[in-house]
Amino acid sequence: MDELAAAYAACREINAAHGTSFYRATSLLPPGRRRHIWALYAVARRSDDIVDNPTVDTDPAVVLSQWEFQVLSALASSTTPADPVLRALRHTVLTHGIPTRLFEEFFDSMRRDLTTTRYRTWGDLRRYMRGSAAVIGEMTAPVLGASDAGLPHAATLGEAFQLTNFVRDIAEDWQRGRIYLPLNDFRDSGCSEDELGRCVATGTSSPSLRRLVAFEIARARDLYAAARPGIGEVDPVVRPCLQVAFGLYAEILSEIERSGLEVCRAHDRPDRPARRRHRPVARRRSAAAFQRRHATIVSNTSANPKPRSSTGA
Repeated sequence: MDELAAAYAACREINAAHGTSFYRATSLLPPGRRRHIWALYAVARRSDDIVDNPTVDTDPAVVLSQWEFQVLSALASSTTPADPVLRALRHTVLTHGIPTRLFEEFFDSMRRDLTTTRYRTWGDLRRYMRGSAAVIGEMTAPVLGASDAGLPHAATLGEAFQLTNFVRDIAEDWQRGRIYLPLNDFRDSGCSEDELGRCVATGTSSPSLRRLVAFEIARARDLYAAARPGIGEVDPVVRPCLQVAFGLYAEILSEIERSGLEVCRAHDRPDRPARRRHRPVARRRSAAAFQRRHATIVSNTSANPKPRSSTGA
């Protein structure tokens, strides 16, 4: 295995260890594209871990600043980084022309997580999500073959995924001292921060917290609906991956609804049971194989003397 392949393998291991719905969906991508998504995710995952799981006796602000410097330096330098994750990232960014400013926006939001624990309005939260979620969608867009016109849909899908996580993880975030859902929405639902704390402590969501969750689920579904046209703007061979991602994340919302909008039950994180999660993945994997075969046939019969690779490698 050469150094670049080993670098991407390291990114895959990070995805497999930490990803759930996301990793299963990306498994449907052609290998030549899959590895680029894994590289982007590995950098985001390492950044999240610095903020959410700081090492004892370290200052996460300092560690994050050092990591940001390493990332941006790797993208600006002509020298191959020693860190395998950064080696893979640099290759991905150069291959697909991903703008460095997106990483700068991403780190701006990561720094905000170190100092900001509440968001008053949906507009305030969405400004944070611009760097923490929307830019991730824009980073992946060129890997998936989306044009500039598809960037807004990619950004909105990133927001939909993150809002889904915020709803699912409200108890976990509270235990970390954070509330991501807008405080104005708490007020309108009749729920207070103290009430949320009591719900987390007892493992049972109150009626007002359930109203808040229902409202945020509806908002997330609106984001999914706004992002869905983006499926038609990426290369056909990667559409099965996006369709599965839509389904898996949307099912998290459905699981919460089936639980009676319960988001505080201890050790019962709303997610799809393994068997049910794998069924649509298996179906889409067959669809992905068909799409790849079809793309290969089309390219081989094209009049273009240099047909585009069906794997995107």
